[in-house]
Amino acid sequence: MSVNRKIIAKNAYRITKTRNKTALRIRVPGGHLEAEFFPLIQSISEQYGNGTVHLTTRQGFEIPDIDFEAIPEINQKIKPLISALGLDLVVQDGGYPAAGTRNISACIGNRVCPYANDDTTRVAKNLERVVYPHDFHFKIAVTGCPNDCIKAHMQDFGIICVTEPQYDASRCISCEACVKNCKKKVTGALTLKNFTVERDHEKCIGCGECILKCPSGAWTRSEKNLYRMVIMGRTGKKNPRLAMPFIKWGTEEVLTQIIQNTYRYVDKYIDRSLPKEHIGYIVDRTGYHVFKEEVLRDVTLNKEAQVAQNMQWSGYWYKQDENFK
Repeated sequence: MSVNRKIIAKNAYRITKTRNKTALRIRVPGGHLEAEFFPLIQSISEQYGNGTVHLTTRQGFEIPDIDFEAIPEINQKIKPLISALGLDLVVQDGGYPAAGTRNISACIGNRVCPYANDDTTRVAKNLERVVYPHDFHFKIAVTGCPNDCIKAHMQDFGIICVTEPQYDASRCISCEACVKNCKKKVTGALTLKNFTVERDHEKCIGCGECILKCPSGAWTRSEKNLYRMVIMGRTGKKNPRLAMPFIKWGTEEVLTQIIQNTYRYVDKYIDRSLPKEHIGYIVDRTGYHVFKEEVLRDVTLNKEAQVAQNMQWSGYWYKQDENFK
């Protein structure tokens, strides 16, 4: 049968290697889904697919071996699930309105994990409401602390929840538990001087390890939620690399505005002769300073925020060297 591959893919169905078969991709923003929807996913798999469900790396579901003719009927069935995303869009009979911007993934966050500095699902869903639906190929992930369990450093935008540790010297017993732990496991941002712990703000990455280690409650998390944004990490064929820090100690509002501005930047500079162009390659082509100027336009930074003045990504290129001769 003849199908419009572009329309099929935009509607969140995959073009597969099996002739006349497709696979439905189901978004789960923040990786958190109400259990009531599992029977629906099961029924679609058993009625229209091959009875299996694949858990994707982006925390969604993929149901394979679906006939193309079944798409309109399936789109009707998944309307309640799409509505449950909480997005401000009209859910029509056509199923998902776009699949360009990938499902925003997140670790389990502070609803469960003691290391996490914020509710990552809340942050992911807030971002999803702002950026979805959109056809541009963006990958965004939110991780609860610098341990980075969600692999934020492999995304176009990785958001790392941090805290600015608050120190109450009157509760400190000078045991150095926080100092020793930071030296061994983190960056050595803490030192004990005259029985008082001092924190080097430039070395501190806001992980909150000192808070967890303190036996007397001298360290607490800041009331204000702050984040570090790392950008332009990627896998792929051309130049795989880790994301690098762009914003330190930024607010959720600042990071959201930057991501919104990036869509306008991509629309302005994307190579439209290609079927799609990864955002990182656009930044490589225009240069970091053009990107920075475009995405920070009309953004009011909070007083704590710091911006990387220059950027140098590493990664590697596929070429022969002395290791492979």
